[in-house]
Parts: sequence; structure tokens; C-alpha cells
Amino acid sequence: MTKTVEFYFDLGSPATYLAYTQLPKICAATGSELIYVPMLLGGVFKATGNASPAMIPAKGRYMFEDLDRYAKRYGVPLKFNPHFPINTLMLMLAVTGIQLRQPARFQAFIDCLFTALWVEGCSLDDPATVAAVLSEHGFDPQEVLALTNDESVKAKLKENTEIAVKRGVFGAPSMFIGNQLFFGQDRLDFVEEALRQG
Repeated sequence: MTKTVEFYFDLGSPATYLAYTQLPKICAATGSELIYVPMLLGGVFKATGNASPAMIPAKGRYMFEDLDRYAKRYGVPLKFNPHFPINTLMLMLAVTGIQLRQPARFQAFIDCLFTALWVEGCSLDDPATVAAVLSEHGFDPQEVLALTNDESVKAKLKENTEIAVKRGVFGAPSMFIGNQLFFGQDRLDFVEEALRQG
């Protein structure tokens, strides 16, 4: 039976971006399936009383230095987004909507948004910037905006976020193999180890 990694993610987390760059390789190497589960990190923080480490200045400085170390180790680009923290509600509704309505385009959709946020440093709080990024990558901004107002899309994102909290998620990235939770992109070695176990 193929093992699966359920990847609970929010675009607004730089650590999640790093995990996203590595998980497909890990899953390919272990013959595992990667299941993307969009959630709203702000909703998780509210439900669990957690907050971004960046809210504590000394911890925030350290976190970004550490993420930069990992980006160099992984050989991937990472640029601190000057607009951080980003309100990702509209973005995560859009991600959820594309996953539900246009699954064949889901990977390309999250690719362009992760790159815009964590390589190009774009302000994706700004609707005009989001529209420009989407247009550049062949998506219709009006069509995507319509998805963010779809009640079934809103319900799905809310459900994903509630399930995440019930399963013990308190931040992003969070990965499940079965019922085993792995939190943080710096735990990917444990994820790979668990996938390789018989």
C-alpha cells in the first residue's frame, strides 16, 4: 500500500515554502503520495493560541537566518518578503478553489504564488499585484476571484482548518503520515525516515 504525506500548508509561511520545495522529491524517492491540504494559518493560530515566531523580534531574526541556512542547504532561492506577515485569507481561498474546481492546474497555481511570495518578494496583500501575478502565469484573475466568493470553497477551507486543529496542528508546515504529526520544515528527515519504514 502506498504511503501518503498529508501536507497542511498556508502560503504565508516561509518555512512552508521550504517544505514545499522538498516534499515532492522525498515522496518521489520513497514511492509515496503527497496530498496537499490548504488551511488558514491565522485560523489555526486563533484556535490554538499560537502566533508566528516572527512576532518575537529576537526569535524572528533567528528564524529568518535559520531558514536562509536551510534554503542554501536545499539549493533553492529564498528572499525575505518585505510585506511579511501577509493576510492569506483570499490567497488560501483561491488555492482551495483551484484545488476543488481545476485540480489539473493546482500545482502550477501554488508554484506561481509560492514563487511570488518567497522568491520575488511580491505584496500579495495587494489585489492588483495578485492579479498581475496570476495573469502572467495564465490564470484569469476574475475567475480566481469568483472562486474566493464561492460558499462551498469557503466551507472547504474552514473544514480543512478545523480538521487540522482537531488533529493537533498548531502551525505550518504540518505533515501527517497516518496519525503521526511532523511539524516544521526542519523535520523533513523524520518524514523521509517514516516513509521508508516498512
